[in-house]
Amino acid sequence: MENRVFFPQAALDEWIVEGTVVLDDGVLTLVDQGRRYALTEAVRVLREVSGAGDTHDLLGRVKTRSALETQGAELVESSMLLGDAAYDVEPGWVGLPVGPLAGAETEEAVLSRFLGS
Repeated sequence: MENRVFFPQAALDEWIVEGTVVLDDGVLTLVDQGRRYALTEAVRVLREVSGAGDTHDLLGRVKTRSALETQGAELVESSMLLGDAAYDVEPGWVGLPVGPLAGAETEEAVLSRFLGS
């Protein structure tokens, strides 16, 4: 399975303004490291809010918007309806690494350094 990274929309907006990332034609580049990620629109499912239960087993998962819409989900900003269930979601993007990774440093180490953790 390929390494994927979830980039919350709010964080991306901030990083673009700060100039720490560049977004060009669907590819996000971390300026300091030169790492690049091909982006696909996605959400992180935070909580089920209707009381119907998480019958779709989505809580805590990141799913692409297209995969959810294929299942019949309706997404509006930070809300999602799927069948009888309603969820709070965090909009964002799934990034797949583009090109070879330089050196032996792991993606986790690069992102941790980038995020200041």
